[in-house]
Amino acid sequence: MISGNLYSFPKCYFYKKLYSKNMKKIFTLLLLVSLYNFNYSQCDGRYETEIFSTVSVNTVNYSDVYTDGEHEMDIYIPDGDTETNRPVVVYMHGGSFYAGDKGSVDCVDFCTSMAKRGYVAISANYRLNQNPISFIYSQEEQFRTVLKAVADIKSVVRYLRKDHSTGNSLGVNPAGIYIGGYSAGAVLSIHMAYIDQISDLPTSPINVQNLVANIGGTLEGDSGNDGYSSEITAVFSFAGAINDLNWIDANDEPLVSVQGDADGTVSYNCAPGLGLTTVLTLCGTGEMHPQATSVGILNDFLTYPGIDHDWGVNGNGNPLFIQGTEFVVDFLYPILPCNGGVNGVNELSLNIEIFPVPASEIINLKANQKIKYLNIYNSLGKSVLNSSNIPSNSSLNVADFKSGIYLLEFVTENGNSSCKKIIIQ
Repeated sequence: MISGNLYSFPKCYFYKKLYSKNMKKIFTLLLLVSLYNFNYSQCDGRYETEIFSTVSVNTVNYSDVYTDGEHEMDIYIPDGDTETNRPVVVYMHGGSFYAGDKGSVDCVDFCTSMAKRGYVAISANYRLNQNPISFIYSQEEQFRTVLKAVADIKSVVRYLRKDHSTGNSLGVNPAGIYIGGYSAGAVLSIHMAYIDQISDLPTSPINVQNLVANIGGTLEGDSGNDGYSSEITAVFSFAGAINDLNWIDANDEPLVSVQGDADGTVSYNCAPGLGLTTVLTLCGTGEMHPQATSVGILNDFLTYPGIDHDWGVNGNGNPLFIQGTEFVVDFLYPILPCNGGVNGVNELSLNIEIFPVPASEIINLKANQKIKYLNIYNSLGKSVLNSSNIPSNSSLNVADFKSGIYLLEFVTENGNSSCKKIIIQ
């Protein structure tokens, strides 16, 4: 039995914080854990919770080729921050690649929250298709539009490294650049990360490789800031997907996803985008993560059972968006440069889905490995359940648990471990 002693907690407790903005009560233990992190974490208490009260937003043109609204980005920086080595999150808006803007509610809410945690947060525009009808009915136009958007966001990343090398006015760490977004913004981010070379692109029935010739001739595109790397560190996806699962390979970046499994716009599994047969097939969370696991890249996902696509539209106005943001924060924290980066983390190779969220009587578990041990801790750090030899698909009865936040620690037969937080109501 593990006691409530701070130093007896599972190791992942110290970066899987038991906190919810919906809770009116902050548990005493959270303060203790925060103090522990502040004193002992290399990140000095940053990047998990909102430690700054206000942020400043500055709009710049990120391209040295194009000077228009489609090549602008808003840079969110915490007021009064003196850190000069900060990780960066770049967030892209949704809108089906023919609508949307960096000022969308979800963009503002996500970037503000991340900047308050100490990140440099960026909401970036990118080129959109100006003819929605043509876009919907032409898969060639769809490929062309996405490739142009990819070129733009690669230029954003190069802008950051260019700034870093010429004075670092933004105070960023170029080893910690994370990209993502909602809906089309997530689709864009995933394709930017996982299309590694022109030969990845199909030649039939559409010769997509030939389209690159008119967008700079390489996957780096035509949006400028040449001479700097566009490599990123990880991808986060809110209701995003990929056109070809084979583009996710062993050399790719970590992936964290949040999506409803009843998504009719971007399929949780694989289906034409927008629910229209004329649109390219997109494979969402339910297919991307088994592929990521099979090739051995770091990944985790949060599924909203029975939820459709629009949970992200209103940003923090929907509790699911807040929960999704916290999930991304928890995934990124242990792989930040100040915590040793991706190479310093191996426990997230165990992938576990827990539903429903929140839970009341039954918790369903779906894991990619057999669980040897499961420990559940309440908000005071007391172990309230111990179990062993749990099948990869199983259910737990929590009807007798009091309402609150709990931590689940999983350990597999080969020693991999992972922690998940749940809310029981």
